[in-house]
Amino acid sequence: MRLTDEEKAVRREIEDWQHADASIAAQAMDWAMRPVDWAVDRTVDPDTMDRVVDRIHQFLSTLSDASEWTFEDEDILAAAEERGLPAQTVSDLRSQPIAELDPLARSRFRQNTILAALEGGGTGLIGTAFIAADIPLLFTINLRLIQQIGACYGFPLRGPTFQPLVLSIFNAAASGGREARNEALREVSVAAAAFANDLDYKGRVSGTFRDQNRHVPREIAKALVERKLGQTIPLAGAAVGAGVNYWFTNETAKSAFMCARALYLEWKERR
Repeated sequence: MRLTDEEKAVRREIEDWQHADASIAAQAMDWAMRPVDWAVDRTVDPDTMDRVVDRIHQFLSTLSDASEWTFEDEDILAAAEERGLPAQTVSDLRSQPIAELDPLARSRFRQNTILAALEGGGTGLIGTAFIAADIPLLFTINLRLIQQIGACYGFPLRGPTFQPLVLSIFNAAASGGREARNEALREVSVAAAAFANDLDYKGRVSGTFRDQNRHVPREIAKALVERKLGQTIPLAGAAVGAGVNYWFTNETAKSAFMCARALYLEWKERR
């Protein structure tokens, strides 16, 4: 099915995002965190860093292999009905114009970024002992956010079969690099072809999270840990925790938004 002029404009937005440098927010965060990174490099034991990174990998492996993630269709359907988009199932939303679905997806941004910031600020007040709990909670919020945004466009990404797509979106958000964005959009194309032809989506990479660890490489996890360990600095913990969580979740929201729109457009073209 041919795209409308409005949909072609959305595609150009996606292409601009795909080829852009790191976002202004990401660059600002890097600049703001330089003093914190400097302090962390001089105060955090490398063995401690490695242990926390390994715990992140263990957590993500367990979460991504789970049969379902925390997400309720009814929340999206109720929000859609409030906006005049009645649907019996999430999949019914695919029939709605993208101009109507974009605001629905954006409505998921604020609640999750604020939730992540509050969670990070709270654990930041307590200090080092709660960083190990803070990071898994942050990852859970972000994985759920990706799933919610996908559902807003009619694609409920529920269950282990969608690990490759969800994790590639997550990787694009975490790294902020062009290569990760390209990889995510290639995964989107595979998923769109499966949806358009009523086939089972299998992903470009199969297996467990360990088999797919290129989607969330150790370097990305380590970069986040370095930011989070800034919470151990006296008096700065709450501000660092809230700021890092807000930035990270905002990047996830934007990446999921672009990839879900791309999935919608490719699915429509392939029908």
